[in-house]
Amino acid sequence: MTTDIIRIRGARENNLKDVSLDIPKYKITVFTGVSGSGKSSLVLDTIAAKSRRELNDTFPTFVQQYLPKYGRPHVDEIEGLPIAVVIDQKKPAQNSRSTVGTYTDIYALLRLLFSRVGKPFVGYSDSFSFNHPQGSCPRCSGLGEIRELDIHKLVDFDKSLNDEDTIHYIAFGKGGWRWIRYAHSGLFDLDKKIRDYSPEELDLFLNSPQIKLKNPPSNWPKTAKYEGLIPRMYRSIINSEEGLLHAAVLNPMLTMGTCPDCGGTRLNPKVLTCRIEGKNIAEACAMSITRLNAWVRGLTDPLAVDLKAAIGARLTALEEIGLGYLSLDRPVGTLSGGEAQRCKIAKYINSSLSDVLYILDEPSVGLHNRDIERMKRSVQRLRDHGNTVLLVEHHPEMIRIADHVVDLGPGPGIDGGRIVFQGTYAELLESGTATGSLIGDPCPFKAAPRPVAESFRIENACLHNLKNVSVDIPLGINGVVIGVAGSGKSSLMECFRQAYPVPDKVVYISQKNIGVSLRSTPATYMEVAGDIRKAFAKAHKIKEEYFTFNGKGACPVCGGKGVIVSEMAFMDAIETTCEACGGLRYAPEALAYTLTGATGETLNIAQVMDLSVRLASAFFKGTVIEQKLRPLVDVGLQYLHLNQALSTLSGGELQRLKLASYLGVEGKIFIVDEPTDGLHTKDVRHILRLFDALVDRGNTVWLIEHNLDVIRSADYVIELGPGAGENGGTVLYAGTPAGLKDCPESVTREYL
Repeated sequence: MTTDIIRIRGARENNLKDVSLDIPKYKITVFTGVSGSGKSSLVLDTIAAKSRRELNDTFPTFVQQYLPKYGRPHVDEIEGLPIAVVIDQKKPAQNSRSTVGTYTDIYALLRLLFSRVGKPFVGYSDSFSFNHPQGSCPRCSGLGEIRELDIHKLVDFDKSLNDEDTIHYIAFGKGGWRWIRYAHSGLFDLDKKIRDYSPEELDLFLNSPQIKLKNPPSNWPKTAKYEGLIPRMYRSIINSEEGLLHAAVLNPMLTMGTCPDCGGTRLNPKVLTCRIEGKNIAEACAMSITRLNAWVRGLTDPLAVDLKAAIGARLTALEEIGLGYLSLDRPVGTLSGGEAQRCKIAKYINSSLSDVLYILDEPSVGLHNRDIERMKRSVQRLRDHGNTVLLVEHHPEMIRIADHVVDLGPGPGIDGGRIVFQGTYAELLESGTATGSLIGDPCPFKAAPRPVAESFRIENACLHNLKNVSVDIPLGINGVVIGVAGSGKSSLMECFRQAYPVPDKVVYISQKNIGVSLRSTPATYMEVAGDIRKAFAKAHKIKEEYFTFNGKGACPVCGGKGVIVSEMAFMDAIETTCEACGGLRYAPEALAYTLTGATGETLNIAQVMDLSVRLASAFFKGTVIEQKLRPLVDVGLQYLHLNQALSTLSGGELQRLKLASYLGVEGKIFIVDEPTDGLHTKDVRHILRLFDALVDRGNTVWLIEHNLDVIRSADYVIELGPGAGENGGTVLYAGTPAGLKDCPESVTREYL
């Protein structure tokens, strides 16, 4: 077996058609192809899943239950597979204690620096940690913010304890187990309104610490202590797991705010007295990464020499990948998917590990072409450290750095899953595939942009990093807001949404989830599942409920789940396909009924629900089902299956699904956040025609975008910048796309 290739044979995951290939090690291999062609199925669901599963198997069984779960890929064999690190767009787990500094490990080095060099000496490294009792602010426990209880939202002061719903929280209602602690204490007149309590009674009711009652009534538990309502709420509810569990009830009673004791720095006053050249550790973390890097490199204390180099290398990696505008105290939960991904890449650039397989899922997403140049250099550095890099990509500039290209297709879904090209970037351009043909054929500038007849004026916008921006937002056109990542594009559109006088007209379509549940499918989202059941019920004159696996049509063995789950204590639960229904979810009685479609095929309910949108449209041609499915075809999602779980869709696919439900409307203002994410150039051209059709129907479309084809095809462009964060937030240009070429301030013009 050769050691310089990863050898894959017989990959059949999802739509892959028995794919076999050799991937060179220690090179950058880019996987391209139209959306839904099988790139992620091959790279993430086969190669990454195989590597991560085998790595997880090396850990003790008890540990495995806490590790990420990967399905067993359908592949005959993979040889020469290194340990895989997947760098995707998923944000790290939400944790209020995680910041850019802690996530990248730079904060740990800064703590060491301040413990060695800072004056006066206040303690060792742990003393500078807001996650350690020695360093954290005692009031907010190192969170930097406090949740204050509004007692008037919790208690109705015009009622007595004997009235219903005096205290508006679980188990505090009359007769509840929490209510008993006040009613049976013997301290209060139960028929007296709370507002009529004496100052002493009110203080006892609201603020008393835990005390043992001197002469408690006979129905008071012998070992129990009495505690005032406010300390009890903080101790057992607000600052406990219960507060998270019942957040919907609790949060309206709480006000979030910066901790007044530490000013949001998370640290105690003693720690903040320790300074290096006039700055404490909180002030250092509040600086942008670019400014902090310059400050660290300027330190002259001989004790700082080693740490300067280590901290500087990590800060430089973040700067080089285009994140110099972030600060180390920025909570990780506030980063975009692209920013989180770039943080991960910067983290691994300084890793001591080599011979690792790094898998990057569309690292170009959300990046301006200027940032793409930095991303390219960072990916090349990962390779040059002796690693193998696999990229799933659509961006022409990212494909250009490939040592090897694998193009999948030719179409999406069942029309894809084959390798249509393998070779170098130069060979790809001559290959004649959809990818090769379109990369070298950019869209021209729009010949006749729509004239601006009506605008909405935004005055002095200063949300986030916007610097008193005043600009006209034209209506009735197809507009694009452009600028480097972090320049203020989303902030400007958010100001427009807040200021526009008719909020119902504004439709914001982001890449966030569309409220998908485990049982959500394209059939349920487009409301055709009921129509399909009706068609079966009408044909056989029986009730519709016999054709749903959530009702009487469910397989009696698996209850309509399609799988049998066997719990294995602290080991992974084992899922096996239900033998009774073969995973189809339906009872034998339901599967016995069939329907003949316009195509002449005769199918049962399970077979119909497994059709792709395109095949289902043909099967139900001329019916309301075909009409309801047409928007999915229009947005390029014809390859999805009717019964496909929406949880398996990418952010871009969910966004287009949401867009599909609006295709028939008129008179709306659409704000769409990066609609080309995850789209092949061929799909981008298709969706551009769709946006033009929306405008022709009397709508306004504003896109937040970086894609150059989208910019050239627009009627109007607003560019923000020139930089990111504090260096952005000003309008550089507003006008037709062609005018950008003559705007010296524009950051985008050199790439057009």
